[in-house]
Amino acid sequence: MDGGQGNGSQGHGDDTIAAVATAIAAGQGSVAIVRMSGPEAEPIGRSLFRAPGQQTWDSHRVLYGHVVDPASGERVDEALLLLMRAPRSFTRETVVELHCHGGLMAVQRVLELVLAAGARRALPGEFSQRAFLNGRLDLTRAEAVSEMITARSRRAAQLAMAGLDGGLQSRIAGLREQLLDQLAELEARVDFEEDLPPLDAAAVVAALAGVGEQLEALVREARQGELLREGLRVAIVGCPNVGKSSLLNRLSQRERAIVTDLPGTTRDLLESELVLGGVPLTLLDTAGIRPTHDRVEQLGIARSRAALAAADGVLLLFDLEAGWTAADQELLEQVPEAVPLLVVGNKADAAGVNAGAIPPGNLPTTAPADVAISALSGDGCEALAQLLLQRCGAGEAQGLQVALNARQRDLAAVAAASLERSLEAAGQQLPWDFWTIDLRAAVRALGEITGEEVSEAVLDRVFARFCIGK
Repeated sequence: MDGGQGNGSQGHGDDTIAAVATAIAAGQGSVAIVRMSGPEAEPIGRSLFRAPGQQTWDSHRVLYGHVVDPASGERVDEALLLLMRAPRSFTRETVVELHCHGGLMAVQRVLELVLAAGARRALPGEFSQRAFLNGRLDLTRAEAVSEMITARSRRAAQLAMAGLDGGLQSRIAGLREQLLDQLAELEARVDFEEDLPPLDAAAVVAALAGVGEQLEALVREARQGELLREGLRVAIVGCPNVGKSSLLNRLSQRERAIVTDLPGTTRDLLESELVLGGVPLTLLDTAGIRPTHDRVEQLGIARSRAALAAADGVLLLFDLEAGWTAADQELLEQVPEAVPLLVVGNKADAAGVNAGAIPPGNLPTTAPADVAISALSGDGCEALAQLLLQRCGAGEAQGLQVALNARQRDLAAVAAASLERSLEAAGQQLPWDFWTIDLRAAVRALGEITGEEVSEAVLDRVFARFCIGK
């Protein structure tokens, strides 16, 4: 690993960093934590914290007392102090946490005193970066910390936990070890072929191909993991008064959109976040697309068209009772071909149609409908959810055990491509050293996933995405 000084060219371990490690909002939390890490963490803690009685400053012991301004002697806050001496801490440095009252003023005042006492304000992800540089975490576990914090669904949190437990690291490290074994055999033949038994080229090819197949599978599965982490943006489109707002309210299980019998009620995009089948969804209720001279409604329709083009999926809703109209067909033709589409017939109860998935040609209308529902009663909405996830490519996300993030996916793809080139050299029966060129590149790419081979610039990019205080 290229250690160096990452994340703003600050040294690691030779200074003390500090930050608020909890969310700050007025009236939204009863406790806030100011965290310090580094050689001066304990001296700074002792200079600011007054523990009454005979409390001892032992490691991994909680002390009760007050944070005091050393210049004036003013009590700033009643607090708890937790001391974790190196190396038994998250960063493997001495860590001190001041557990203060939540809110805005108290915690900010405590942080100001900590910084005035000699600590430096931590950069985003700097605590986790120190944990990585000090050998406490590999890079996959460090990234899993960030993914746990930002998880938007239970399944996303489970994937992050698998990363924290080392599931991804062990899988990538195992593949890298297999490549290193083959690389060692090949390089030995390059230098000492006359002194060694003949190399079984077919066995080497089989081993490289096997690792390549596993990497390609990980790259494919990464898309499912991305859906679980980042979710889908799905636009609900349709002619006015077909029930788009009713469907939004039904799926989100709360009243987010105004529902009336008047066409053109929705004048702007409405968003609602929910989780379907473990996949976070942002539903966009769009203004009904129709000819109009109303300037405000025209603006809403323009935004609807933009949402249509940018969505990960589209629910095109039409009225089963009214039947498939020319306006519905015109709207269908405006959906970009690349965007996954689900045609949904609403008001199944009023139309006398059984709710649920519709077999092709089994609807008394020319509509290319996939599913019939009643947004009013909720009938058919479960089938709609399942079909939507399948159509958007999220149907296989439930079975994932580990999943690469975008950075890891790109590196795995590089490794797979490098192995493919190495296999091409084998197929052309080129000398052993031609095999090793791309094999080394594959080993480096996998090492960059886990952090065994990583540059300062890469570290800065990875940890800059973290929140401050973690």
